[in-house]
Amino acid sequence: MHAVHPLPATDWITARLRTGARRPFVLGIAGAQGSGKTTIARALAARLGCPVLSLDDLYLDGAARQRLAETVHPLLRTRGVPGTHAVAAGLAVIEALAHGPTLLPRFDKARDEPGAPERVDGPAEMLILEGWCLGARPQRDTELAEPVNDLEREHDPDGRWRRWVNGQLAGAYQALWARIDQLIFLQAPGFEIVADWRIEQERNAGGPMADAEIRRFVQHYERLTRHMLRHGCDWADLTIELDAARHSKLT
Repeated sequence: MHAVHPLPATDWITARLRTGARRPFVLGIAGAQGSGKTTIARALAARLGCPVLSLDDLYLDGAARQRLAETVHPLLRTRGVPGTHAVAAGLAVIEALAHGPTLLPRFDKARDEPGAPERVDGPAEMLILEGWCLGARPQRDTELAEPVNDLEREHDPDGRWRRWVNGQLAGAYQALWARIDQLIFLQAPGFEIVADWRIEQERNAGGPMADAEIRRFVQHYERLTRHMLRHGCDWADLTIELDAARHSKLT
């Protein structure tokens, strides 16, 4: 199993952490699917003695996503894109951690439903927040005009889904990003490697999805992932470049 080497990366990150007046201090880790966000977040949390919250833990439940699928666009039944998270809940958790013990939401991906929350001690001095699109800014209208893959061509030919997702990103998500005190971006070498990384994750976890299903699945995130690969280093405070084997290039 290839992965980002956590020890050199955590050394590098820890040496570059800055202090802030807000509590908890929120360290964000962004990067494409399979880039090693969870590995680095857990290694840092163990070193720094702080809790971790994933953007994935804020997914809406199946019933809420089904309502979005019926009232906005069928593609919203699939979790992951902006608009399928309980962003206000994430902000509330950060605020609660400043004052005392807190229940962190957890999402059960096997069931595709929220799982049992995890109680953490507080107040917390620091929180690590990790997620694939942390820090992303919305695209310009002109960038939304043309489909980027077969999924958009077949299921969103008029652009209704991608415009709605972009509108969500421009709204409440920016308030959550604004609460991040320092953002690290794991820069993949290109989008083409993302499906391979996701397939490797599925195999290592013994998941049920076939390779073709995964390649289709990641098309839901291709537009915004490519957008982040172009601009993420401009939005982040620190960027870690990765090679195809997810080895980190630290300078």
